[in-house]
Amino acid sequence: MSPPDPIPTPPAMDAALPPAVVATILSRLDVRSLLLAAAACRGLRTCASHALAFLPSFHLIEVALTHDLLRPLLPPNPSLRSLRLDCARLEDDAIGCLARSSLHELLLLNCENISGGLLCQLGATCRDLRVLSLNSLGARRGLVVNFSDLQELLNGCSQLESLRLALDFSTFDDPNFGRVWASASERLSSLEIGYIPMTMLLDLLAAVVEVQQCMDYVKAPVFFPSLQKLCLTVDFITDHLIGSISVALPSLTHLDLQDAPIVEPTSSSDLTNAGLQQINPHGRLKHISLMRSQEFLVTSFRRVNDLGILLMADKCSNLESVCLGGFSRVTDTGFRAIIHSCSGLHKLRVSHGSHLTDLVFHDIIATSLCLTHVSLRWCKLLTDVGIERLSFNKDLNVLDLRDCRSLGDEAVRALSCLPKLQTLSLDGTDISDEALKYLGLGTCPLTSLSLRGCRKLTNDCIPLLFAGSVKQSLQVLDISRIPSVTDDGIMLLARSRTPLIELRMRENPKIGDAAVMALASMQVDGGTYGSSLHLLDLYDCGGITPLATRWFKKPYFPRLRWLGITGSLNRVMVDALARSRPFLHMACRGEELGTMLWDTYSDWYRHNDDDLDELEQWLLEGEPVSDDDTIMEE
Repeated sequence: MSPPDPIPTPPAMDAALPPAVVATILSRLDVRSLLLAAAACRGLRTCASHALAFLPSFHLIEVALTHDLLRPLLPPNPSLRSLRLDCARLEDDAIGCLARSSLHELLLLNCENISGGLLCQLGATCRDLRVLSLNSLGARRGLVVNFSDLQELLNGCSQLESLRLALDFSTFDDPNFGRVWASASERLSSLEIGYIPMTMLLDLLAAVVEVQQCMDYVKAPVFFPSLQKLCLTVDFITDHLIGSISVALPSLTHLDLQDAPIVEPTSSSDLTNAGLQQINPHGRLKHISLMRSQEFLVTSFRRVNDLGILLMADKCSNLESVCLGGFSRVTDTGFRAIIHSCSGLHKLRVSHGSHLTDLVFHDIIATSLCLTHVSLRWCKLLTDVGIERLSFNKDLNVLDLRDCRSLGDEAVRALSCLPKLQTLSLDGTDISDEALKYLGLGTCPLTSLSLRGCRKLTNDCIPLLFAGSVKQSLQVLDISRIPSVTDDGIMLLARSRTPLIELRMRENPKIGDAAVMALASMQVDGGTYGSSLHLLDLYDCGGITPLATRWFKKPYFPRLRWLGITGSLNRVMVDALARSRPFLHMACRGEELGTMLWDTYSDWYRHNDDDLDELEQWLLEGEPVSDDDTIMEE
């Protein structure tokens, strides 16, 4: 008997498709998809390496790479216009790799290990830079960010249109701080600063006003001729500050101010009704945000009442977005005036509205009903009746009702039929399992739901929530601090096979190893175990033991990028897990997990990944694979 004919070897990639066709296909992929393709076979790896030298944008904020891993992914590329990275594992030796002359946009997150030399290098190299966003630059102790670095940046980047420096500007304290901004780009339309001392800001505004007053008879440099958006955090928001901004920057359409007092403000260092009257003298403002943080001190804008808000609303009828935080003496009269005076109002945010009640929305039907984003945090007098009235805004997309402790099931019932509601936060409200039944049977296309601290909820809420269409749309769920949720509830969630991307269940005393095993074994649409989760927060869950850490090794949770766990659980095992999965962001001290991305909907949600994490393997190994072998990880 003759032996069977051998199975013919499949043609190589370059024989099956012309290289030009493969290159064209790969050029249309984003970076993460390109690297995943490169891990498949030698032919795709070669084409992907070639494509990296011609990409117009390089966005890789899912993982923080070291310089050694990043360097081969960023070859010389005159076509590169946009670069977005997580720099948590980069230091000064990577500055040359980041500062590229062809860039128009540069957004870098977690730059705490990079010094101010980056600013200097950007000014010297990136002459065509339009958008710059840096977070936590030089935050690590011992790193230096000098005034001269800022000076070089402003002098060199003459085409800047948007500048965001989320850092402490007190490091730039210099007698010439105000005047150096005369060299900033005339195209600068958006300026965001992490924190700036009041004295430095007032010096800057005084320099701007001085130049404006002498322009008629002396040729002087123009400050901020195109500035429309200003976002600042200061020591105190005061009448003097509001007046100075209104005079110095008449073209503003977007003003965002926040303070965080460490001592109780005096009458001369606080905001009053008189200060609110100085807002928007030219009628151009579209967005106003005045927030008093209680991070260091429980305080508020005690010198502002309804009269001040009424006067502001009368002058700001064109506002489309209003954010007010810490106005403890403002009542329904003031907040209602904003809603009814601003016919184009789309976004409303009120926090610590201690006198805000249902009457704010009593006659909301008389407004244009165009609200899309509403946040009413710590408004403890608000009840179901007010939310039922608010739900007349059928275009509501984002609703934040955290710590509105008087809200119950009927409020959720009214919201469950909103056709565009995607993000709903109900932390600390008085809802029960019945509310989740309304959501499960409702028609709102929820993608994010937060139930943190809703203590009446039980395991029964899980199947009720996922009984309807919510199962198909929900991606983010927070069920932290709910004492009655146990391992059995998480098993019900796993059986529902809802393709969650983020799951938070921190500080639940009755959640333990069985919940982790259920999630690790969960399969979505035939994928691998736990394949959909990118973020899992288990911090301070009472039943978690060292056994649970074994379930975070491959092949389980292959997509996981953020993990919250108690560091004292078993330090040796936690450290071993961190070594085995170097691209896993582990938070062991109770830190809140999240991406802090610039885009609300990141590339995470557009990927339907394969069985194994080829991206991580490709980055770690860097070796080509044969066309005949399947990529496997030990």
